[in-house]
Amino acid sequence: MPAVEETRSALPTVDDSERIANLILDLQAQGLDIRTKFERRPGGAGPSDAGMIWIEGTPVTVPVDAEFVRGTPYTLQAEDDGFGIYRSGSRVASAAPASRPKYYDMSTADGIPYNQIALMHLDSLASTVLQTCAYWGNEDQCTFCGIGVSLDSGNTVKVKRPEHLAEVAVAAKELDGAVDVTLTTGSTYGRDRGALYVGKCGKAVKEASGLPVEVQFEPPEDLSVIDRVADMGVDSLGIHVETFDPAVLARVAPPKARTGIERYFEAWEYAVGRFGEGQVSTYVILGMGEDPELIIDGCKRAIDMGVYPFIVPLRPVPGSLMADAQPPDQEYTERIARHVAPYLVERGITADKVAAGCARCQACSPLGAIEQSLQLAGNGRKLIPVMSSDG
Repeated sequence: MPAVEETRSALPTVDDSERIANLILDLQAQGLDIRTKFERRPGGAGPSDAGMIWIEGTPVTVPVDAEFVRGTPYTLQAEDDGFGIYRSGSRVASAAPASRPKYYDMSTADGIPYNQIALMHLDSLASTVLQTCAYWGNEDQCTFCGIGVSLDSGNTVKVKRPEHLAEVAVAAKELDGAVDVTLTTGSTYGRDRGALYVGKCGKAVKEASGLPVEVQFEPPEDLSVIDRVADMGVDSLGIHVETFDPAVLARVAPPKARTGIERYFEAWEYAVGRFGEGQVSTYVILGMGEDPELIIDGCKRAIDMGVYPFIVPLRPVPGSLMADAQPPDQEYTERIARHVAPYLVERGITADKVAAGCARCQACSPLGAIEQSLQLAGNGRKLIPVMSSDG
């Protein structure tokens, strides 16, 4: 994997940043045809169907294996010196595919390959610490989720132990330049929804590696569980509602709908009180049939509370209940992102201030690149205004 200093380029111009933002939007909508050796994530829990790539210094994951990618005009091709992204035969950007991490060739003392414990997502180490979920395989299964696909593939282990995660994190930092760690979990039937175990894993990783850590879990029944996780020393927290449209939530994630969107806002408000503004985030998946105005309004309400809404276009997971779905087109994702990104910049809750996790990495979303172009535009000139929800 390229070292961080080799891949995150010097600050681009406004035009460069805007060009890359538009390219990311289109690539995540149409995918990338790979015509060279490439490190990829073929399926499972997110980022799913992910081609890992740096585009002129910006980290990006793009669909590479889904059926719809067959029609993409974009290709990644090896060149005499490096790689290029081409659209219909015309070169549009330079690129640096992620190479196989060095720590993937290592194992624990009891024989578990490191890459079955945690994976590198460009410069971020990530793991699902409990690769099972109370909702998988029954009427409660979230339609977009692929947690069981990963387990069935044989490429991971069901339960990751804190000491093993800590061991892998140290190796990923020292050998492959990992800059943060993201730990998520399948939900449990326990009142804490798995929060305390993922928090325990985060604590072990933080103490061993010194890397900033985000943990992710559902709202626990007792919100004081969030205090206990915060006391373990992790840096950031993800509590993912997935959509602000209640009708869509009921269809794609029945258990989350039963929890209720208002309960997510209660959990976020509590969590911001412990972790601080910008260190609490939520996934917001676009392209599941939602009302875009509900999404924009929900994102702005979350931002006003100090929560980072991490907008991502739907990426259908092979083997999931939404395997045959199509991601939203560029225009749809862009419309929502260009309402939300200026609001984040105006409120000062931006990706560059997030300590760890998906909102720090930004590879699966266009938001970070759009934020950067807005911040550059506002450096010495009038900042692009926040768009109204009917714009």
